[in-house]
Amino acid sequence: MNRAVFDFNEMVDDNVIEPVARNYKRFVPQPIQLVVGNAFSNANDVIVTANSILQLNFESAAASATRFVINTTFGLFGAIDIASDISAASDINLNKRNEDFGQTMGHYGLATGPYLVIPFLGPSTVRDAVGIGVDSLVAHPVTTIVYLNSVDVLDAAVRTPVAMGMALDARVQLLDVDKTLEEAALDKYEFVRDAYLQRRDSLVNNEDIELKE
Repeated sequence: MNRAVFDFNEMVDDNVIEPVARNYKRFVPQPIQLVVGNAFSNANDVIVTANSILQLNFESAAASATRFVINTTFGLFGAIDIASDISAASDINLNKRNEDFGQTMGHYGLATGPYLVIPFLGPSTVRDAVGIGVDSLVAHPVTTIVYLNSVDVLDAAVRTPVAMGMALDARVQLLDVDKTLEEAALDKYEFVRDAYLQRRDSLVNNEDIELKE
């Protein structure tokens, strides 16, 4: 079943998502792409902060919360990543962290469960699929607007275009690795599965590792 869903996702990507991503990268000015990516990254710091607190990783929580406050207040609601500039120019570590509820569950010893390939979303596990649901419902980027009582967090008219924008931004970031993946993988499904599981394990353990061949 996973291979069938993987093949379906590849078909959708080849015929719809990748062409849109390539045209976006080709025709949208780089400064606008950077602003869009920064805005989504800034909103994601809400998720990172919440999960860092749940993991009792207060250094990460403080850094991520500080990033969000600085970039939202002085960076035009996250359009400019001022926090990373501060980090690069000083000894203050405000670099982007990577935490989510899937990692939080792994931090407390919950097993990954079976490997899954989710339609349109790609590789996951039972644990990470639950994590995606929790993060999306509780700390979705739209939540930053909801705190101002501007919109309903469950309003599909808002959530859907935001989710599509996030997916497009994420796909653009992967364009440069497509050729490498095609050339390196004898079995693309197995390569993606093994790389995903290894990467997620490294994130849960807060390790930086090279992918095994």
